[in-house]
Amino acid sequence: MMKYKSFDHMDCSLAQTLDVIGERWTLLILRDIFFGVKRFSQFEKSLDIAKNILAVRLNRLVDEGILLKQSSNEGSHPEYKLTDKGLDLQPILLSMTHWGDKHKPNSKGQRLIFVENRTGQPIRTMSVVSKEGKKLNPREVKATLGPGLSDTWPFEPTICQSDF
Repeated sequence: MMKYKSFDHMDCSLAQTLDVIGERWTLLILRDIFFGVKRFSQFEKSLDIAKNILAVRLNRLVDEGILLKQSSNEGSHPEYKLTDKGLDLQPILLSMTHWGDKHKPNSKGQRLIFVENRTGQPIRTMSVVSKEGKKLNPREVKATLGPGLSDTWPFEPTICQSDF
């Protein structure tokens, strides 16, 4: 199995996130669990993934507190459940799906339409929104250095002004 370089040493929120969920099988496992997959055998069948790779990915998600592995009420096989930390990943998966719908579309139309449970109405495409609720484009957002960033950050603050 190919070993990926860890981003543990990088003082960057994106790098830290990628270190946990950036591997493609991990994202597909998360997709499946949001769709109701609970058991190892269900993940294995849905993803057509090797058992050893699946076991490593599931164990990492459990170790990171994203999934909870618990006994099943229906039998001897354990089930996986999203924790609050795992549920917080939903906007990331929705954003990636919306990006795929736009830039890697199926000629027949959207593959999935996400709707609000209560109303059955489609949700808005994920986007960056101001505190006041205004949709912002990339040039309207900039990064500023926060107190948690180390002195090893490689960019000058002026570079982080979405000057692209």
